[in-house]
Order: sequence, then C-alpha cells, then structure tokens
Amino acid sequence: MPQTITTGYKALCETAEREIETLPIEQAVKLAGRDDTVLVDIRDIRELKREGRVPGAYHCPRGMLEFWIDPQSPYHKPVFAQDKKFVFFCAGGLRSALAAQTAQRMGLKPVAHIQGGFDAWKKNGGLVEEPDPTSGEKKRG
Repeated sequence: MPQTITTGYKALCETAEREIETLPIEQAVKLAGRDDTVLVDIRDIRELKREGRVPGAYHCPRGMLEFWIDPQSPYHKPVFAQDKKFVFFCAGGLRSALAAQTAQRMGLKPVAHIQGGFDAWKKNGGLVEEPDPTSGEKKRG
C-alpha cells in the first residue's frame, strides 16, 4: 500500500515561517562579520564544495543540527552555547526555515533565517569564497 503524506514540505515551511524571524537578504548581508551574530550554513558539504561558501559562516549540516545545539549531546558544538544571534541559511531558504524553527523550539535564541538563502546572498552581492576548482567536484550546469 502506498504511503499517504498528510503534511507536505510546503505546509511545514509555511508553519516555520510563521514562527520564526525571516531576514530580507539586504539585512542579512549586513550581518556578515559581526561579533554578535553567527551565520549558520546548513547546506550539505557537497553544496559548499560546488557553490562556495559565505566567509566566516559556521557550517552545520542539517542532519547534525539538533545534536550540535544540545549541550547534553556527545556531539555538542560550543559555538551554539554563545550569547549571539544565530542566522541560518541553506541554498534557497526552505531548509533554513525548518532549521531555525527547530533551533528555536530547542531553546536557542535569538534565531532567524535568510529569505532566499545562499542563492539570494550571491545575487545581492554578499561575499562568497568560491569553490576550489582542484577539489575534484564537478560544477553542475
């Protein structure tokens, strides 16, 4: 018998957007390099190698988020214990909305996510460390 999905990703993302702060890209770009803010890149490592990264952003793969935030986890990362604002982003802004919602529900605050994600970051002149062409990763066309 096939599965019946009762709540799709669009509904989950819409719910997350209602619960969290969403930063317009123009505002988000201004946060880069600030001492009171941690930009958290939740994209997969292959995306970083293929597309580049935001200089100074902390990379936390989406699959490890809950484990790295929780101080009781053996995988906890001290960056998430800092008294700073955590601004999540992914490629287009969907995964980061869910990540920010999860982080907020866990008690991390303040949190936000970047509307349009890394794609919007690049289009709006945000600084990007380009991928290393010698890394062996092929750029998709």
